[in-house]
Amino acid sequence: MFEYLTAGESHGPRLTAIIKSLPAGLKIELDQINEQLYRRQQGYGRGGRMKIESDKVIINSGLRHKKTLGSPLSMTVENKDWQNWLEIMAPDKERAEAVEALTNPRPGHADLPGALKYNQLDLRNILERASARETAARTAVGAVARQFLNELDINIYSHVVQVGNIKSKTWNQIKADSPERFSSEAAKEQYFAELDKTPLRCGDGQKTAEMIELIDSWKENGDSVGGVFEIVVSGVPVGIGSHVHWDLKLESRLAAQLMGLQAIKGVEIGAGFKGAAMPGSEVHDEIYYDKEKGFFRSSNQAGGIEGGMSNGEEIVIRLAMKPIPTLAKALETADLISKEKRTAAKERSDVCAVPAASIVGEAVTASVIAQSCSSKFGGDSMEEIRRNYESYLEYLSNF
Repeated sequence: MFEYLTAGESHGPRLTAIIKSLPAGLKIELDQINEQLYRRQQGYGRGGRMKIESDKVIINSGLRHKKTLGSPLSMTVENKDWQNWLEIMAPDKERAEAVEALTNPRPGHADLPGALKYNQLDLRNILERASARETAARTAVGAVARQFLNELDINIYSHVVQVGNIKSKTWNQIKADSPERFSSEAAKEQYFAELDKTPLRCGDGQKTAEMIELIDSWKENGDSVGGVFEIVVSGVPVGIGSHVHWDLKLESRLAAQLMGLQAIKGVEIGAGFKGAAMPGSEVHDEIYYDKEKGFFRSSNQAGGIEGGMSNGEEIVIRLAMKPIPTLAKALETADLISKEKRTAAKERSDVCAVPAASIVGEAVTASVIAQSCSSKFGGDSMEEIRRNYESYLEYLSNF
């Protein structure tokens, strides 16, 4: 379940997402999907496109009286900017003479490899689908997955921990500073909810100010800015994923789909690359048992996953996002047709989209966790899945 397909171009009429199969009886609130679409559009450093679009989802099939039917759920998000691109992107007309081909590929973008792979002489045939506008559809899918995970008391959060070369504290560092503060799920939920009110979704006000200053200064130089964000998943029971096959390992599924996000160039779980330089005695989390808690770890260097399976601790993932390749001060490139030296194409673009990427990262993570949970607790209806889930939790508590 929760396998999905997205379709649509950046400046086409709409984006479409189809979730192939869902359990029947899952309650879906459209307001919650639209809330996630709104969150994706926020953040300091976004470009002019966000002033045009105000994304709202339209459900086309698979939902009746707010409950899923078990059939494919299809959704669309209209592109308001489509009205400005009727001739350039017309699907039902021959190409107008006034429509010029884009032939100066951007370094770091899909433009050139895509044109060569698909034998295209107009880069727009590549960049329209490669655009991060597509992530609005994945955000809508993730919003549906989140509502499923809420039924299983699984929560997903994120925050920005680096913009450019300015770093703030990671989640484990924040918790270590105030262990009592985050002892309850409600406290965590409130903390991350407050971040949505900040310009960069970073919990450190001083670092946020420094990050904004950096974004502004790099923007003045015609540059773009990347960064790192962290995703935290709580409430995932032990045993989601599998050690049996590589493609069923939870971290491999997360890494594959998260690396499929535009501009993401690195992923680490738990201690990640830092752990490679540490002795094993400091990397591996010692195991304890408490009658109330069951088995638990003394720390969480593993990031909540061991041997391809969730271990009951929080799943902690960090993702590195490169600077967006569309630059106001364009880099040099070679023309696709003439092969002569030119400057790269300029499309309307963000300067920094790290906060927005963190929301899309939450959505993709929700989809993966929902896929793995529905596999573990399989059933055709929410009632059946919930029975299986509760039975499994009882089994764990009595182990």
